[in-house]
Amino acid sequence: MRFLAYSRLRHRLRSLSRRRAFGILFCSVITLIAIATNACQTQAGIVPALPQHPNIQVFFNQNQAARYTDPYRNIERLGDNLERVMIDQVNKAKVSLDIAVQELRLPNISKAIVDAKLRGVNVRLILENQYSRAWSEFTPEEVAKMNARDRDRYKDFQKFADINNDGRLSDDELDRRDGLRLIKAANVPWIDDTADGSKGSGLMHHKFIIIDEQVIVFGSANYTMSDIHGDFTKPETRGNANNLLVVGSKELARYFKKEFNLMWGDGPNGKPDSLFGTKKRSRKIEYLIVGGAQFRIKFSPDSLDTAREQTSSGLITTAISGSKNSVDMALFVYSDPYISTILEERQQQNVQIRTLVDPQFAYRDYSSTLDMWSLQSTQDCKTGKSSAWKQPLKTVGIPNLVSGDTLHHKYGIIDRNLILTGSHNWTNAANHVNDEFLVAIQNDIVAAHFQREFDRLYKDATFGPTAKLSQATAKSCADRLKGKNKPQEEDAEF
Repeated sequence: MRFLAYSRLRHRLRSLSRRRAFGILFCSVITLIAIATNACQTQAGIVPALPQHPNIQVFFNQNQAARYTDPYRNIERLGDNLERVMIDQVNKAKVSLDIAVQELRLPNISKAIVDAKLRGVNVRLILENQYSRAWSEFTPEEVAKMNARDRDRYKDFQKFADINNDGRLSDDELDRRDGLRLIKAANVPWIDDTADGSKGSGLMHHKFIIIDEQVIVFGSANYTMSDIHGDFTKPETRGNANNLLVVGSKELARYFKKEFNLMWGDGPNGKPDSLFGTKKRSRKIEYLIVGGAQFRIKFSPDSLDTAREQTSSGLITTAISGSKNSVDMALFVYSDPYISTILEERQQQNVQIRTLVDPQFAYRDYSSTLDMWSLQSTQDCKTGKSSAWKQPLKTVGIPNLVSGDTLHHKYGIIDRNLILTGSHNWTNAANHVNDEFLVAIQNDIVAAHFQREFDRLYKDATFGPTAKLSQATAKSCADRLKGKNKPQEEDAEF
């Protein structure tokens, strides 16, 4: 198109004087450049894209180097379309498709899964039991008994599914918008974490897809509107800050497949031989190389008597212990005192430590951010030992996110070239109770993507404890523990 415009311009110039022609040519070329530049800016983001590793692609739903149109709200926004990335990979499946995710609600992903089954792919799906019912399965009586958070989510779904805005949900609308309804109507084989004969594990918290035992798609995001695109009824939201990786590696796929098979057992309606949560034996840390990048993979949970260094938290602390210059962390929740101890040791060796934690957890009285701020936590009160750092950090705080979005990442960056990421929140529950995975990747190209995301979040963050928290932690342990129970660390996952 640009060539045609330029040819017409040359033809016109032949009838003009050379001086006048030069002026027109100059102005016209500038115009063409401006048009091309505007077109590129429309398709791309506000910063240049980073190069991707040939075997390890990294995506962020708030990536400032990309732009897409939300398929449900029709809103153009900055970020990678994580749902589209997953759909594209699912569409490539020819033989097998194994999916383990805490929550699956997005209908476009469900349609891609159903399509895979219809073209003969062997599909298996594992869900967390709290989220294994389709929204349309709930009765009005059950909705009335929901807690406030679940009731709000149900109302959000109703508006999401009411495509023609007539105030009622038809079967056609439910078929188009209720993701699990689609899965179940197509008889896609699925189980949840009650398949082991229990009432459910701590949390089946995995978020991964295995395609043809060759490609793994994993990250921090659940397959929901709020985690990927934003709350349907809040157009200003951009989705909880999440990451997604696509890795081509048969060896890595084999480790994820082994974990999947432990949970799957003999599948739906079979014997209760599935293994979830604490019913699994401890698995060792595995090492491999993918396209020159060093990988370590660890699955949780581990029993309390497992040597600390052999657990997922042990993998985190080992990586931190080797840091020489910097440790950056972007975490949904952080309440592991052992990790905090190792970080303080690195601080004393002049390692720069920067930490961002989601606002709903950063100020909790059990959060390890209190250690970093030199405040006494309720864990200190319970153990009788202070884990408060001698030198408080001024580089610990919360990101400035759009109201309604959360910091849902679970990653750390060591010396700007080693990444710790996965479904694993930095908590004892993730280490000893939940079904989780943690991946360590050492590679400059991969790390650059995570570093850019961290620097973006850190740039306008709020640092330090609130005045209210400082006052509360100044109270005696007796007053603080009186009638208090430690809240669940994982109950706000989206």
